Amino acid sequence: MSKNLVVKDNALINASYSLDLIEQRLILLAIAQARQTGQELTATTKIHISVSDYIDVYSVQGRSVYENIKGACKTLFERQFSYTEQAKKGVRIATSRWVSEIAYNTEQSSVDMTFAPAVVPLITMLEKHFTSYDLEQVAGLNSKYATRLYEIIIAWRNKGETPQIDVGQLRGRLGIKPHEYPIMADFKKRVLDTSVKEITNKTDIVISYDQHKQGRKIVGFTFAIKTKSQAIKTKKDSDSRDTNTFDMLAPVKMTDKQRAYFASKLSELSELGHLAPAGADYAEYAKKIEKELLDTEKAEFYRPYLEKLGFKA
Repeated sequence: MSKNLVVKDNALINASYSLDLIEQRLILLAIAQARQTGQELTATTKIHISVSDYIDVYSVQGRSVYENIKGACKTLFERQFSYTEQAKKGVRIATSRWVSEIAYNTEQSSVDMTFAPAVVPLITMLEKHFTSYDLEQVAGLNSKYATRLYEIIIAWRNKGETPQIDVGQLRGRLGIKPHEYPIMADFKKRVLDTSVKEITNKTDIVISYDQHKQGRKIVGFTFAIKTKSQAIKTKKDSDSRDTNTFDMLAPVKMTDKQRAYFASKLSELSELGHLAPAGADYAEYAKKIEKELLDTEKAEFYRPYLEKLGFKA
């Protein structure tokens, strides 16, 4: 097991908060360090973090690191988060600071941090619902949104897919303020797409997302998750499969080559243009359709259009 294991109660994983990248990194390193040392964590425990440890874990360098951490110590004290928990009657919505005390030691180049009382049980009393991951998996992420999105998604790694997350909930969990990225295309391009790409390139999982609409409005997202080993196996299985062989389990019986061909043709139909993901080109839309042709319900939707294009089952 990794010595830098981050473990959080799922209430904290699903909390709404906004931390910049350095603040997030300090919090995660403090959680991992407390577990690593085995010290009993209470509302009065001071966790000592040396800047040299921060530099080693996150592979950063330069004199600015010291000033950035010093600045983060000032802002982190003011940061709050909101979370929900089951009460005897109904649901309790709580707001708390992250830390009750934090200090930067100039001579030692280190940080002393004391978690707020509400935080302690959320990172220590983990008998029921919790999420854990190796700190090294997010250490290379350079975006605060990618770091948070990884946490949110990794909680569902054993399922392979998250439940639908409403747009408002997702924005809150990522710490996006109402005035930030109000246009969906900007939110997807600057937050989701860049985070998905960075997570896939730099961590142990490969992720993608689907958007869900009510009418023409996007109301939520689901995220698919594969570990890198699963993704490699899937690719090998795909590479070894004869693309001219009919997939007898698919709702519309066609070969892989046929599916790719007709998906490309369907993506070019004007009457289906309104269903294309915002910002997607024909190739991206075709890939989406190709995937949907393997889904029973969605494939039936495409059947009349396939017949129009000359496909015969």
